[in-house]
Amino acid sequence: MLALLGNAVLGTALLQGLNRADEAFPPPIERAMETSREVVDADGRLLRAFATSEGLWRLRTTSDDVDPQFVRMLLAYEDQRFHAHSGVDPLALLRAAGQFVGNGRIVSGASTLSMQVARLIEPRDGRSLLAKARQMARAIQLERRLTKTEILDLYLTHAPYGGNLEGVRAASLSYFGKEPERLSVAEAALLVALPQLPERRRPDRFPKMAEAARERVLTRMAVSTVIGEGEAERAGSEAVPIRRLQLPALAPHLSELALRKDPARQRHETTIRRGVQQALEAVARSAAERLGPKLSVAMVMADARTGEIIGEVGSAGYFDASRSGWIDMTRQIRSPGSALKPFIYGLAFEEGLVAQETIVEDRPADFFGYRPRNFDMSYQGDVSVRQALQLSLNVPAVRLLDAVGPTRLMVRLRRADVRLALPAAEAPGLAIALGGAGITLRDLVQLYAALANQGKVVRLGNGIEHPPEVVVGDPLVEPAAAWNVSDTLSAVLPPRGSRRLGIAYKTGTSYGYRDAWSVGYDGRHVLGVWVGRADNAAVPGLTGYEAAAPILFEAFSKSGIAVTPIPGAPAGALRIAQSELPIGLRRFARTASGLVAATAREPAPQIVYPPEGAHVELGARTGGDIAPLALKLQGGRAPFRWLANGRMLPESSRRRTTQWTPDGAGYSTLTVIDAVGRAASVRVFVE
Repeated sequence: MLALLGNAVLGTALLQGLNRADEAFPPPIERAMETSREVVDADGRLLRAFATSEGLWRLRTTSDDVDPQFVRMLLAYEDQRFHAHSGVDPLALLRAAGQFVGNGRIVSGASTLSMQVARLIEPRDGRSLLAKARQMARAIQLERRLTKTEILDLYLTHAPYGGNLEGVRAASLSYFGKEPERLSVAEAALLVALPQLPERRRPDRFPKMAEAARERVLTRMAVSTVIGEGEAERAGSEAVPIRRLQLPALAPHLSELALRKDPARQRHETTIRRGVQQALEAVARSAAERLGPKLSVAMVMADARTGEIIGEVGSAGYFDASRSGWIDMTRQIRSPGSALKPFIYGLAFEEGLVAQETIVEDRPADFFGYRPRNFDMSYQGDVSVRQALQLSLNVPAVRLLDAVGPTRLMVRLRRADVRLALPAAEAPGLAIALGGAGITLRDLVQLYAALANQGKVVRLGNGIEHPPEVVVGDPLVEPAAAWNVSDTLSAVLPPRGSRRLGIAYKTGTSYGYRDAWSVGYDGRHVLGVWVGRADNAAVPGLTGYEAAAPILFEAFSKSGIAVTPIPGAPAGALRIAQSELPIGLRRFARTASGLVAATAREPAPQIVYPPEGAHVELGARTGGDIAPLALKLQGGRAPFRWLANGRMLPESSRRRTTQWTPDGAGYSTLTVIDAVGRAASVRVFVE
């Protein structure tokens, strides 16, 4: 009895001692958690990885990341009783010892996956019995702290594959160019075989050794049972990869930004779509090579409904020093040339100053000393507003900006959180129409996203700086005005050599041929392209139509994004023939002073009811119908044409009062135009 009691006390003391030793000398699990920092796309696919502090490519890998058959082959080859033992497999130890005694040499090892993980996270200097005993002790410690799945995940992350490759994901990407989610039997067998002697079996250096090691895995009876009859022979006939591929290095500017913003974060999630990003980068590289030395290309592609940036190319080549590729040109402020003209026209449409078929003069004009000229130094005479925008004529755009006001344009662009950069201490002027202000490519795409989104504003985001956002508030332009702009731009012919895609697009060329732009959109996505030199040097002959527009069409085609049709006209927003327009809309006759010369002595029309900013309650007739709202004006020359939210009311009238039935609650813009084209507008809220 005393002996039993003594043994129990001794056993308890021993267990307590082991527990204390276990607590005092834990395995270095935390240190093993360091992996390569990753930047991933919207679906979690790798865009770019960064080496660890030791210079290793070690991508975090779990059993959910790899082909299930690979896991079954690994366990069948390395550790068939992995789920049954507690870190050390006694049966494997007995088998290995018996083979050693019988053959006088080591025939097979007895290391479990848990023991291999212990060795991987705490490398030993030699292969002594003491080192093996320590490895076994560490394996038991790991089993006490981690689940079997967690131990397997550590193996999948740390298994060596030659050079500075660690883990199944890094190896699969480097040798097969793909994630290990779907592996062939031959590929899985090779990844099972390499970690035993990773340097001697590297397929890029020793393909014969790698092939022989793969064959040993395929012919192991336990593995053959897993893969099925005949699979080993078929897999053995496949060639092993003989070169190592580079890991993905997409979106380099965005990836570097992610690390600068949060260096400690292991995984950075973005809104980028890998397929789109890959296609845009390839288009940018090939386009820059065609355009010539020192020229770079930048692109931004976004979802106009959500604001998600799905592709972002900062330069034609991040490591191309001749093009200053490290500079992210999507964020540099440059002159947009004519690329802002659609927003001038949008305001003019919204205010009822013009319709698409309104005639506007394209002749030399003097705006208080500012004399704009067309790009080709010629003039078209009388043209429709539609033609003026499609041909990107300068004088008509300046005439319209003079009418709506440069300051008002600036204020309206702020609705989209875009602020143009003006020369120091200079007020907004008419030169804005032709690129006399600075803007970034991203901000320009953000503006065009509103046109693609029927006037509704979105804030672009890539998931690193800030999330994309649908802005609740006033639209950039009313839906009818946005449709008029989109309908006009969608009819512009594609550049030479490009096929029609069903997109609306506009080009721009800055003063001195420094920047070439093209922005296009369909009913869902918007893509902006910039071409130029990062050092802002002039490039003779560089234009938006010749340089940027072909890239736009090529990138849209190769992005993999299906073209979404541009939405049809909202109710009441129709393209009306010039002969059917109200008299005041048939011709835009503003002078530089903003007054109609023929009626300088008459007061301009002014809406007196409802006043600007009024909140008007919806009335109801008997039967529940909405009661009409009375509209009143003063001044102007009859007849008058009224517009509500850019849509013309049914008939013109010589009376200074009329009625309007709102579509429903919310903000509305009411505009009246007199016989000679003068207009007045108020914005009211219908409750």
